[in-house]
Amino acid sequence: MKSFFLVLLCVFGLKSFAQNAPSDAAYIKANYLKYEYQIPMRDGKKLFTSVYVPKDQSVAYPFMMDRTCYSVGPYGPDQYKASLGPSPLFVQDGYIFVYQDVRGRWMSEGVYEEMTPELEEHKTNKDVDEGTDTYDTIDWLLKNIPNNNGKVGVWGISYPGFYTTTALLSRHPALAAASPQAPIANLYRDDAFHNGAFMLVANFGFYPYFTNRQDDKPTQRSGKGFDPGTNDGYDFFLKMGAMRNSNLKYYQDTIRLWNEMMDHPNYDQHWEDRNVLQHLHDIKTPTLVTGGWYDAEDLYGAIHTYKVLQKRNPNTPVYFAMGPWVHGGWARGDGDHLGDVDFGAATAPFYREKIEFAFFSHYLKGTPLDLPKVSVFQTGENQWKNYNTWPPESAVEKNLYFWPGGKLSFTAPSGKEDSFNEFVSDPNKPVPFINRKTMDMDREYMVADQRFTSVMPDVLTYQTDVLTDDLTLSGGIWAHLRVSTTGTDADWVVKVIDVYPDSAQNNKWTAKDVLMAGYQQMVRSEAMRGKFRRGFDRPRAFTPGKVSRVSFELQDVLHTFKKGHRIMVQLQSTWFPLIDRNTQQFQDIMKAQDTDFKAETHKVFTSSAHPSYLKLKVL
Repeated sequence: MKSFFLVLLCVFGLKSFAQNAPSDAAYIKANYLKYEYQIPMRDGKKLFTSVYVPKDQSVAYPFMMDRTCYSVGPYGPDQYKASLGPSPLFVQDGYIFVYQDVRGRWMSEGVYEEMTPELEEHKTNKDVDEGTDTYDTIDWLLKNIPNNNGKVGVWGISYPGFYTTTALLSRHPALAAASPQAPIANLYRDDAFHNGAFMLVANFGFYPYFTNRQDDKPTQRSGKGFDPGTNDGYDFFLKMGAMRNSNLKYYQDTIRLWNEMMDHPNYDQHWEDRNVLQHLHDIKTPTLVTGGWYDAEDLYGAIHTYKVLQKRNPNTPVYFAMGPWVHGGWARGDGDHLGDVDFGAATAPFYREKIEFAFFSHYLKGTPLDLPKVSVFQTGENQWKNYNTWPPESAVEKNLYFWPGGKLSFTAPSGKEDSFNEFVSDPNKPVPFINRKTMDMDREYMVADQRFTSVMPDVLTYQTDVLTDDLTLSGGIWAHLRVSTTGTDADWVVKVIDVYPDSAQNNKWTAKDVLMAGYQQMVRSEAMRGKFRRGFDRPRAFTPGKVSRVSFELQDVLHTFKKGHRIMVQLQSTWFPLIDRNTQQFQDIMKAQDTDFKAETHKVFTSSAHPSYLKLKVL
């Protein structure tokens, strides 16, 4: 949820960035009337809600609702959004569009909580959460907005995706369809800490912008944002030093939501309360879960929301769509490339018409529907695939082993000696996550060429022989490492890479200073803070020199490594400033001093006694 790209979209209205926004705006003003309401909730708080109603009242319309923490602006009954709904297809077809500031944000009453903890029971009118707020809103709309057909659809991207998931928990009988898109599912795992490693650059600039109020007083004032005075995030965050300096130098303990992350580096009750997945049972509403393979923010949320819904609600229609998109990239634009990588065709318009619009039209208006349960884009091969479930049942688990000498093989190592590769990781000289200056979590990093890191001495590189046939990974990737360190903590970063042959040709998106020949395209990557290897709620120190098991999820892919390519894995212990730096000493890193960061020597074992490998699903 926390890329600056998305922040800008949310400030000005995600839908207003359409290429045909001016014509949409003219059509909306000519064909819709706007109303503003303060809708009362069961505990007496009122939520600010904008409603756009078709002027043509000859037919009854369903509702399409988006609940957001990013503002329903522009405010004022004579001030109209430039476009409405998930795409322009909905505007022309006719819906009653509803936008609501969630509790504690912008013009709504109440005090805001990040990912409001959902309650299993609501015994009194004071037991409120996003599910009850959605229920009360739907009830009010049905009774007070004339000419509705009694059906409600809800959609939202990123944080609004979470609010769409909680709409499912309202279990209102009029909720006929919902589409959580890139939803936050577990705030600890999605946006704050990836396997315990803090997502530094994504969060640092987000909270000053996001924090426009910390009280119960409605406002139209936006957050002030933060000006670092540079576009060189690598240099800026090195000079900032330890994480505690974020407050000592800049925030001065003025941002409550930032401090909540600093105060809870372990997965404790604070985070468990914000894991909405545990509540996704007894769901009756047809649901379309959408995500992007290159979503740097909430890939986990999309994949796991689908898997939990599908597993725990087997009799409910649950659909899943994943394309080659960044965070929210399906909502506008073509989705035909990312960075230097070409996807062969425009993928986003197909989703908007054939999947999203078809889904809502069927469940809200009764039109025919011929939609596979799973629609996923296969990168590398660049084509859509349809399945009954995800991952495909035909996928077979295989282990891809690290061998001595930097080789990768599906055959386990057989050497009797305890072989290993070692490197020195110095957190004061961390490996950069992208090969350019930036103060943001640039979305292109997820496919970016990794040749700039493969030559670094503190990055281990392993690769297969040239593939003699296509090889498709379909489903989850898990890293199972056997490691040791001279310190008492360490981060472990694993990157799965598609190495192009020397014969690969540039495409129309290739940057002028880049060659696709020998390109090392990142396919999937993830970090793991080693002290959480036995559980994110119980950190454990490494014993210096002792071999330890470190296992973690890199998340799902659907990618074909073409004949003539190679599979590469890079392994490192810093990834800056994408994640914060580990002092490599067992301690609360959020309270560490600048002098606590120490260089340590790490070993990755590649023997039969202590094998390191990736567990893959291969079609």
